[in-house]
Amino acid sequence: MRFGRRTLIMCMTAVAFATAGCANQPVGGSTTPGATAIEYPTKTVKLMAPAGTGGGWDTTARTMQKALQEAGLLKGQSVEVRNVTGAAGTIGLAELVTSHGKNPYQLMITGLVMVGGVVVNKSPVELTQTTPIATLTAEAEVVVVRADSKYTTLKQLVDDVKANPASVKWGGGSAGGTDQILVGLLAKAAGADPKAVNKQYVAYSGGGEVKAALLSRDVSVAVSSVSEFADLVKGGQLRALAVSGAQAQDAGAGTPAPTIKTSGYDLELMNWRGIVAPPGLTDGERKAVSDMIDKLHSSPAWQQALKEKKWDDFYKTGDAATSFFASESARIKAVLTEAGVGS
Repeated sequence: MRFGRRTLIMCMTAVAFATAGCANQPVGGSTTPGATAIEYPTKTVKLMAPAGTGGGWDTTARTMQKALQEAGLLKGQSVEVRNVTGAAGTIGLAELVTSHGKNPYQLMITGLVMVGGVVVNKSPVELTQTTPIATLTAEAEVVVVRADSKYTTLKQLVDDVKANPASVKWGGGSAGGTDQILVGLLAKAAGADPKAVNKQYVAYSGGGEVKAALLSRDVSVAVSSVSEFADLVKGGQLRALAVSGAQAQDAGAGTPAPTIKTSGYDLELMNWRGIVAPPGLTDGERKAVSDMIDKLHSSPAWQQALKEKKWDDFYKTGDAATSFFASESARIKAVLTEAGVGS
């Protein structure tokens, strides 16, 4: 299901009126020390994946659904997964905040892409208006070029970008998504003009299109998750210049690719995913939901799922999750605004 521009504007306008009276009220925050959890769950838990089936958020939601059942954490209840598509997750975000307040049985998967979507779609509802529960998983990005490219290091590429931004065309995923965020952050970290670099960014609808564009020389360099390009790097068609995580990582060539930071640029970025609840939960309700997710995280079922799907364990809860959501929202909004995205 795809939303037209008119539909999106109507939805967002309605949300703006609905949230006008409470936009400045704190709705996340930390659980009061010593709060007593309520009995939970005592009915069906509804888990929203704010995107279509088959994508990262949907896969995360359905993996959680299965792991919660296998770990025996539902106390005879069930988890119902529902997809709400549109506008990089911000349609689902708007519904969560405006239609499900004070409901601990309606949860939602979120992630870095949604933070960018808030900026690109000028959403009047932001992630900080939810009740943070936890971050869950993360995956590093990788910067790749063709195997016959003149660039063998990230520094060589960035030096050309700084000297002449128009000389390098970038390919990646949707506007405001993780890939474009990384390009903007890299430009800023290198001292290049983010707006000039952003003008050379070409957004594609999927990883297959990005690969094809790079191999056909429509773009000079491409950015995506490490797993997206691993097969072409392994096959010798592409060269990995750097990964965006904190540790060097094998991007498919059999040897670790250096990090962006060790390449000389003070930057780390992970495509993370997490889970949030609506605003207005009591301390006891938030603690009950958090306790369930905490037990899920430590369960053999979830740990096995992390290994099978090759997801990094990126677990933060409580005050750490609240601070992370707030800092990421501020950081990503700043870099996209500086790059002229969504303006």
